Amino acid sequence: MLLVERHQRLSADFKVILKALVTLYRDPANLNYVYDVEDGLRYSKAAVSAVNWLKTQPEIEQLIQERYIAPHPDVEKLLQYPETSLGYAYASYIKKNGFDPGFYRQIKIEDDISYLTLRIRQTHDIWHIVTGFKTDVLGEIGLKAFEMVQTRRNLAFVLVGGSLLGTLVKSPDQLPNLLKQITLGYQMGSIAKPLLAQKWEEHWDKSLSEWRNELGIQPASFS
Repeated sequence: MLLVERHQRLSADFKVILKALVTLYRDPANLNYVYDVEDGLRYSKAAVSAVNWLKTQPEIEQLIQERYIAPHPDVEKLLQYPETSLGYAYASYIKKNGFDPGFYRQIKIEDDISYLTLRIRQTHDIWHIVTGFKTDVLGEIGLKAFEMVQTRRNLAFVLVGGSLLGTLVKSPDQLPNLLKQITLGYQMGSIAKPLLAQKWEEHWDKSLSEWRNELGIQPASFS
């Protein structure tokens, strides 16, 4: 019985991944579908393994135990912070791109996996700002490569894999640029301290350069 259930679970996971790769090939900017894929893979064996690994890091384990979730930031208030601060950088980024700080798909926190999923969604744009990766397709994949090594989340692997497949078929001349971003993201993630462990919202006033120095990130090397 257990073998049958495991086979069914693996088959379902494979179908979700396959559908994700096809969709990403057709429309790499389909954010709603990315959330569908993430939700579909949430309780896969790989997802459980990633959470167990994250919990071996004391700072992240503490965050998980606290179930730390910050309220949506007040963008206008953050624009009053010093221009060198993370808060100002975040607010400017949100305003410039026309984003909504609470646009990400909500999820009910029922366990460690759902908590981490929500927390990563909540801080996605902060990771963009701190690492320096842009919000275009290349930048998103570079950040996913960073996330691969930092969190081991299966979604990051699926998106990076899908981007490689799509680029290989549709625009192979762009492979060098894509590989450069993936390599850069992975290398940065390997060196940096865990971004998932940070309570950014409690230190909006800290300068962006100070955050980067403390975390071991050097975005100036980006092209």
